[in-house]
Formats: sequence, C-alpha cells, structure tokens
Amino acid sequence: MAALRKPPLSASVKAIRQASSPKEALTLFKLRLRGLFPPDPFDQHAAVFTLKSISSSRSLCPSVTPLLHAYVLKTNLLSEVYVASVLLHSYSLFSHTDARVLFDEIPHRTLVITNTMISSIARSGDVKSARLLFDSCPDKDIFSWSAMIRGYIGKNHKNAGLSLFRKMMLQGELKPDAAVITILLSGCSACGSMSLLLCRSIHAYAVKNVSKTEMNRELGTSLLTVYTEAGNLKYALSVFDMIPEKNVTHWTAMIKGLAMLGQTDKALSHLQKMVNSGVKPNEFTFTTILDVCCQAGFIDQAQKYFSIMVQELGFKPRVQHYGCLVNLFAKAGRLDEAYGVIKCMDVEPNIIIWTSFLEACRKYKKFKMAEEGKEKVLSMARPDENGGVYTLISDLYALGGNWAGVERIRLLMDQQKVAKIAGLSFVEGYKRKANAVVK
Repeated sequence: MAALRKPPLSASVKAIRQASSPKEALTLFKLRLRGLFPPDPFDQHAAVFTLKSISSSRSLCPSVTPLLHAYVLKTNLLSEVYVASVLLHSYSLFSHTDARVLFDEIPHRTLVITNTMISSIARSGDVKSARLLFDSCPDKDIFSWSAMIRGYIGKNHKNAGLSLFRKMMLQGELKPDAAVITILLSGCSACGSMSLLLCRSIHAYAVKNVSKTEMNRELGTSLLTVYTEAGNLKYALSVFDMIPEKNVTHWTAMIKGLAMLGQTDKALSHLQKMVNSGVKPNEFTFTTILDVCCQAGFIDQAQKYFSIMVQELGFKPRVQHYGCLVNLFAKAGRLDEAYGVIKCMDVEPNIIIWTSFLEACRKYKKFKMAEEGKEKVLSMARPDENGGVYTLISDLYALGGNWAGVERIRLLMDQQKVAKIAGLSFVEGYKRKANAVVK
C-alpha cells in the first residue's frame, strides 16, 4: 500500500512560512484570524511558523509571544507537540521564568520539549536546576547531553562540562556529534596548560568519527581557534590545510589566528590567498584585517583595505571598522585624521571610539581637540562599568589647567559612586571584558 501523503499546506500558511520578515508573518497571521483567508485545518502550522518567525525578532518576541500563547490556549493547540515546543523556545529567548511556567503547563512533554527547557534554565545561569531536570530525564538523547554540556561550559563551569562529557562516553550508548565536539573545544581554552592536550585528543576523536562535511563547518573553525589560542600555529595550519572546502569563516579564523601569534605579514597575505581561491571576504574578515593593521601600525594598508571593502565590494562600514581606523590614527598621533574619521562616520561613534580618541589627546596634549569628545563620553558612560572614563576626562582637564572641570568630574564621580579599577585604563578594561566574553 502506498504511503499516505500529507495534504498540501494552505496558501495562507505557505505565505506565513515564506514571509520576508517577522512583521509580515505576524500581519498575515492576523489576517488569517480575521477570516480574510479561506478556512483550513492548518491552525497548528500557522501558529508554528508565526512563532518561529517572531522568535528571530528581539523587539517582537517579548511582546507577541504571550499573545500567541493566549491564542494557543484558546484553540487547544498547546497539546500539539510542535506548537508547544516552538512556544517554549520563544519564551526561553527572553524569560526563563515564563518558560518554566509554560513547561509545567504542557500536557504532553516530549524529549524535545525537555531538552529546550534544560537549555533555557542553563542559559539563565541556574545550572543546578538544569542538571536536576537533566538527571530526571530517563531517555536522554545526544541533544540532552549537548544542552547540559553547553550550559556548563557557557557559564564557565568548564570542569563540570568536561566531566559530564566523560560520563557520556563511559556509558557508551551515544556518540558525540560535531555540535558536542564544538562545544567541548570552546571550553578547552580555559584549561591552562592542558588546553593543547585536550584539543589534540578531541581533534583525534573528530578525525575518526566525524564526517568531512562536518569538518568543513563550524568544527573546523573551532579547531583553528583553539589551536591558535593555545599558541600552536603548526597545528592550526595543519587543520586549515586539511579542510577541503574552506569557507569565509575558516579563512577569517586563520587570519585572526596568525595575527594573534604575531604573524602579521602572513595574516595579510592570507587575505590575498583567500581572494585567489575564489572565497569572497565578508564584513567580519575586514574587521579582522583592519585590526591586524591597527596592531601593527600599518596605516596605509588599513586605508587600502577599508577602501576595497567600501568601494570595490560595496560593504557599508560598521562601527568596529571605523573604530580600527580611529584607533590607528590616534595611536600614531595623527589626531586630525582620527577626528576626521569620527565626523564622517555613517553611524554614531560609540564610547570606545571616543575614549580611544581622548586617550590620544591626553598623550599628545591636544586638549582643545578633546572638548567635544569629553561631553560625548560622559553622556555614554555607565558609572558601574566605565570608571576609567571619568579619570581620563579629569586628567584632560587637569593637564589643560581647567581645575574647575576637574572639580566638576570629582563631584560627579562622588554623586554617581563611580568605581575605578586601579591601574587599568578604560580601553584596557573593555578589551579584557571582551576577551572574557569570547572565551
């Protein structure tokens, strides 16, 4: 007997699934509710596709998800597994508390739903509660283990994550896939002298058990990143050479790794090799290249690559691209050019750009040039995070002989209870925080 075919989706449901934006999907869903489309039996599909779409919008997701939840309850669709799963995922993106309330209400909890809840609780930082739910799950699959391991490593419980991985391997029932291996690699960099040994062990396992297709994807990039962070360029280049179909992410990771290990010229030459191989650089590639130029003080090269990015490839510069140029000119003492970049930016300069410029003004005693930047930075600074900014501005006032300005900043620091990290500039503090996030 021939297998029964599923009936084709209605035109309205197809339109929601193919909507060009979350707002369009929501509008189509509303039209459907108002009866402007012919009735059909695909309510659950309409709800699922709408929820999936609005989940990609940070602005719509928190406000629309509860409304769709009400619709799902009213129409008794919560008993549909796919609807419940997507609704739970949507809640987990902005409210772990609401996600847990919904989880307790779902009448038929599948393993997929439980895995979504484990991920949500772990992301909230409550890894103990996530582990309790994980341990209570009788029939775990690879996604259950992956969710819990990711939760541990994502919250800097590296040892717990690695220990759980070892437990999974000892049970011998499941084999880690590329996603689990990639998560483990992200935890290797925090293991000190053991980083390289762990990475090599995981790499050896991946070579034997993971397909070449998976190596072509995120796993290959993760190996490159971990080897360069461990300071082993030989292994990084070996991994890079073994990837048969290198994409823009692989090339960018290799360029970044070379720069990190002081191989500036090789990093820049890899960009040309990348283009020659037929792979088009993206905006992140140029962020890496401009950062390489900034570290090495290559002003002419940075201007050349910025021009290629904008004029030849048509990319619209982002704040980080402008930031590299400003920092490069500022470090070289070419403050007129640094200020010129700031004034010509198509996006609003952020606190990092202005602070980089002001630190150069302090270093080269260009106090008049710092006037506009001082007020800009003060309006952006957060007392609990950017204490170094206030000290920088106070120094600028003092070095320029403006003691009334110094007194004003000191009073402001007292009023706002500004915390200053001793011996650490704002830019250095920001870089340290950014590196911690990346790791």
